[in-house]
Amino acid sequence: MRGFFRRWYGAWRRTRLGTRITLGLGALALVVFAAVGVTTVGIMHGYLDRRLDEQLSKSQNTQVPTLRETHGSPQSVYSWYSALYSVRDGVATPEPGGMLPGDGKQLAKIAADAVGGDVTRDIYLYDDGPYRVRACPVDTDSVLLSAAPQGDLNGTVRQLVWVEVGAFALALAVLVVVGRLVLRRGLRPLADMAGTAHDIAAHDLTANPDLPVRASGSGGGVEVEELRTAFNVMLAHIDTSLAARTEANERLRRFVADASHELRTPLTSIRGYADLFRYAAANEPAEREAHLSKIREETARMTVLVDDLLLLARLDARAAETPLRPERTDLAELAGDAADAFAAGRPDHPVTTSLDPALVDADPVRLRQVLDNLLANAAVHTPPGTAVHVAVAVEGAGAVARVTDAGPGIAPADQERIFDRFFRVDDSRTRSGGGTGLGLSVVQSLVTAHGGTVSVESAPGRTTFTVRLPLARS
Repeated sequence: MRGFFRRWYGAWRRTRLGTRITLGLGALALVVFAAVGVTTVGIMHGYLDRRLDEQLSKSQNTQVPTLRETHGSPQSVYSWYSALYSVRDGVATPEPGGMLPGDGKQLAKIAADAVGGDVTRDIYLYDDGPYRVRACPVDTDSVLLSAAPQGDLNGTVRQLVWVEVGAFALALAVLVVVGRLVLRRGLRPLADMAGTAHDIAAHDLTANPDLPVRASGSGGGVEVEELRTAFNVMLAHIDTSLAARTEANERLRRFVADASHELRTPLTSIRGYADLFRYAAANEPAEREAHLSKIREETARMTVLVDDLLLLARLDARAAETPLRPERTDLAELAGDAADAFAAGRPDHPVTTSLDPALVDADPVRLRQVLDNLLANAAVHTPPGTAVHVAVAVEGAGAVARVTDAGPGIAPADQERIFDRFFRVDDSRTRSGGGTGLGLSVVQSLVTAHGGTVSVESAPGRTTFTVRLPLARS
C-alpha cells in the first residue's frame, strides 16, 4: 500500500501544473456539490415529512370529535389507512370498520403507546413498504391511528437526488473542461518563459556569451507580469555578468601577454649583456663595467615592473593583509616633497606648486607613490622644457590634488583607456623612454583603495590629472 501511494504521489508531482490545478478544482467542486446536494435533499425530505405530518394531524383532528360521540369507523383520506383501536390493559385491538395494512403488530404497539399522547413514527412493512404512522387518543380507552405510505415521498426525493446528480455531473464536466482551457490560456505566459529558459539552456555560452533571448509577451495578470519582469531583469544581469566576465578574461589574457612581453625584454637584455660580459672578461675593465651597468639597469627595470605587478595583484585580490597602512597625513606636505624630488631629478621640467593644507587618512608611502607616478608620467610624455604645476586644495568634503602639464595633450579616444594596464598613448610611450604602461594603473588602483577617484582632462597644451580623496575624520 505504501509503495502504491509513493508511486501515485510521484506520478502526481510529475503532472503538469495546469492539470493539477484543474483536478484540484474539480475535486473541490465535487465536495461542494456533494455538500450542497446532501443539504438540499435533507431539507426537501424534512419539508415533505413535515407536510405529511401536518396532513395526518389535520385529518385526525377533524375526526376525533365525531369518533368520541359515535365510536364509528374512521374516514380514510388520500387513500391512507385509518383504524380505531380500543386499548385495554396496554393491549390495543382494532375495532371493526377500519382499514389497516398487512402487519398489524407494529400498528397495535404504536396505538398502545399513544394512550398517553400523540405518537408519530416511521415503519416499514415488508409487503407494502415504508409508512408514516400517527396515532392520537380519542378518549381514555380508544386511539385513532392513521398510516400514510411514503413511497411517493421517497420517490420524489430519489428523483430529486438523480436530478441533482445529473446537474452536478454536467456542471463538474463543464467546470473541468472550461477550467482547463482557461488555465491553459492563463498559464501560457509561464509556458513561454519556460520555452525561453530552454532556449537559454540550449545556448552555448562558452562560444557566445550574449543572451539575445528574453521573455516576451503580455497578459497573465499582475503576478505573471512581475515574474516576467523579474525574469528579464535576471537575464539582463546574467548577460551583463557574462559580458563582464568575458571582458575580464580578455583583459587578463592581454595582461598576461603584455606582462610576459615586458618581463621577457629585460631578461633578454640581461642574458645578452651577461654573455657579452663573459666574452669580454679579459678585456679592459671599463668595458666590463659598462656591461655590468647595463645588467643593473635592466635588473632595476624588471624589479620595478615586478613590484608594480605584485602591488596591482594584491590590490585586485583585496587580500586580508592590505598593502595600505593609513595614518593622518597632510596631502599638501606630501605633494611638496614630491615636487621637490621631481625638480631635483627632472631639471628640464620647471615645476610650480600651489599647496593648501588638506588632512587625509591615507598611507603616506603609497600616496607619495601616486604623486611620483603622476609627475613621472608628465615628464616622460612631454618634451623638455614643459612646465608642470602641482596643486592641493580642499573642495567640499574632499581633498583634491592636481598635476598639470603644458604638453601636447592626450587624444579623446586614448583618454578612455589611459588607466588600462600596459596601455601606451603614442610612440613616446616606448621602452626607450622607460615607461612600462603600469604607472597610471597603479595610480588608479591605489586611489581607489583609499576610497578616492582619479580622472584626466586633456586638451592640446594642457593635461590635468585630478585625485580626489575623502578628508580625514575629525
